[in-house]
Amino acid sequence: MSLPPEKASELKQLIHQQLSKMDVHGRIREILAETIREELAPDQQQLSTDDLIKALRRRGIIDDVMKELNFVTDSVDQELPSSPKQPVCFTDKQSTLLKKTNIDPTRRYLYLQVLGGKAFLEHLQEPEPLPGQVCSTFTLCLHFRNQRFRSKPVPCACEPDFHDGFLLEVHRESLGDGTRMADSTTMLSISDPIHMVLIKTDIFGETTLVASYFLEWRSVLGSENGVTNLTVELMGVGTESKVAVGILNIKLEMYPALNQTLSQEVVNTQLALERQKTAEKERLFLVYAKQWWREYLQIRPSHSSRLVKIFAQDENGINRPVCSYVKPLRAGRLLDTPRQAARFVNVLGYERAPVIGGGGKQEQWCTLLAFLCRNKGDCEDHANLLCSLLLGYGLEAFVCVGTKAKGVPHAWVMTCGTDGTITFWESLTGHRYIHKSTNPDESPVAEQPKPLYPYRTIGCVFNHQMFLGNCQPSDSVEICIFDLNDESKWKPMSEEAIKSDLGLTTVWEDQLSYLLSPALASYEFERTTSISAGNEEFQDAIRRAVPDGHTFKGFPIHFVYRNARRAFATCLRSPFCEEIICCRGDQVRLAVRVRVFTYPESACAVWIMFACKYRSVL
Repeated sequence: MSLPPEKASELKQLIHQQLSKMDVHGRIREILAETIREELAPDQQQLSTDDLIKALRRRGIIDDVMKELNFVTDSVDQELPSSPKQPVCFTDKQSTLLKKTNIDPTRRYLYLQVLGGKAFLEHLQEPEPLPGQVCSTFTLCLHFRNQRFRSKPVPCACEPDFHDGFLLEVHRESLGDGTRMADSTTMLSISDPIHMVLIKTDIFGETTLVASYFLEWRSVLGSENGVTNLTVELMGVGTESKVAVGILNIKLEMYPALNQTLSQEVVNTQLALERQKTAEKERLFLVYAKQWWREYLQIRPSHSSRLVKIFAQDENGINRPVCSYVKPLRAGRLLDTPRQAARFVNVLGYERAPVIGGGGKQEQWCTLLAFLCRNKGDCEDHANLLCSLLLGYGLEAFVCVGTKAKGVPHAWVMTCGTDGTITFWESLTGHRYIHKSTNPDESPVAEQPKPLYPYRTIGCVFNHQMFLGNCQPSDSVEICIFDLNDESKWKPMSEEAIKSDLGLTTVWEDQLSYLLSPALASYEFERTTSISAGNEEFQDAIRRAVPDGHTFKGFPIHFVYRNARRAFATCLRSPFCEEIICCRGDQVRLAVRVRVFTYPESACAVWIMFACKYRSVL
């Protein structure tokens, strides 16, 4: 496959500069003159081209040139478009030199190095890519707590040349521990694994999930000098989850070095206790789920044919409760509104789980990292991600499992408004539908609203804290009543069995600040288009975030400059803003959110919103 003309020209220029720097032309002239004097017989008029090339090769000049010509990948990659074109594979002798970075001496870090791979037997016959040749690549993605990393793409091979280092910050998130350097005992209590996902990208830009692995890193706490080397065997995904795909060599190191290391016995005991506790929790939930299912079938035997999904297999073939696939997810500054989040999920690619041979659909619900790294997934993956994002915006969101036309299984998202409005969100298209229940007892003469949504039946709904099975006489979406508090219509699971730990709140409430983002985006949209849109979700989220008996106050203000001191001084001159900042009451929580909208010529529109919620003591 040839390079684009502009890249070919750039490559020629680089080669020419290197040859000039080595004075290759002068050396060739000297060798040719010497060869002519020594080897040209009196009866010969000239030497052939083959004779001249042999003379150059014999004196080693060709080998010298090839040794000196190195193409640094970084300088070329900067010019290449990011997607969908593939990086051109060049030999890079300096790729093993890891870049230096500054670290905070008051924080504790785990330095994870990937020192190559081996035994990727599927690529045993893979030829080594030539300079300038586009080839399939491996990319390793990592996730640890709230940190994500991605390695440089390396050509697919039996022994892929991974040489990357990742600096993972390790700290406690508990109140008061945020700035304290974590010691060995503290880190031993951090049970979050490092999630590693290996992605293959072919020459056409299509991505494939190769492996997903959860690395237990705490063995380094009991190793000498805080350094340990691991050999990680990666297994396949889906139907190949029992087949090894390759091995990675991993080196773990603590920075700064630990003053006191734990004994390996202590570390092993802690890990064994955690595994035992996890296994017991899974066993108890399985026992409870079986009992719940028996009770559900006793209500009506026909329930056995409904799509009530309690467990689902992940990419590693492990059965997990469906509630574990959803958790409130905040997109930071990347997505302003719930509708923008729906659009983001919609543009991620749709692909059914691959299956070898014929037969039905292969079930595979991907973990969040695997779905995002691959940039495509099944309808369940899209629905789980959209539900997580909508929960992050403070909406009461659920994943719905049911069927579309012709009985095709499907998953979508539902939000329940504080006024009882039920909204369906189709994660594959970004469309929203308002559900209006049809009364089957109405006279046929009465005009019934025709549903616009494509859904036919619904078996269950769930999020990170709740699971409810539809126990109404009919599972038709059209006549379904979505009063989730009515146990005669929706059979709930015990929240104690599925609930997760909730975080602590502080005086400045981060979650409340995040909920202000959609309002700021809506204000600027209204200034730009004179159309007000998207405020319904914001108002609903605020109603849910403010408990009964509490009061919410918000103060938005607009600036056309970015000087924070000047803007804050202006805000304080407003009695409304001062009232919020100086608010007194019980359980006062303050929030602030800033959004900068950029325009040409350094122009900008800055929106700031101060807010508080409190319980009045008057």
